[in-house]
Amino acid sequence: MKAYTVAAVILALVAMPAHAQMGGKGRRGGDDKPADHKKPNVDDAAYKAALERIPDPKEKYDPWGVARPAEPAKKPK
Repeated sequence: MKAYTVAAVILALVAMPAHAQMGGKGRRGGDDKPADHKKPNVDDAAYKAALERIPDPKEKYDPWGVARPAEPAKKPK
C-alpha cells in the first residue's frame, strides 16, 4: 500500500507542471468570450509609395565584411 501511495504522489507531482502549462479554463479571471483582434487596414498604394521613397544604397551592404579577410589585390597579366 505504501508503494502505491508513493507512486501516486510522484505521478501527481510530475503532472502538476504539465497541467499548469495547459492554461485551464476560467483560471485567468477573465470572461470566456474570444477577444476581437481586428486587422488594420493596409493601403497598398501608400505602402508602395513609401517603399519608393527609400533611397537606393550606393554600395552593397556586406554583414560579414569585418569577419572576412580583405581580398588581395589582383595582379594584371
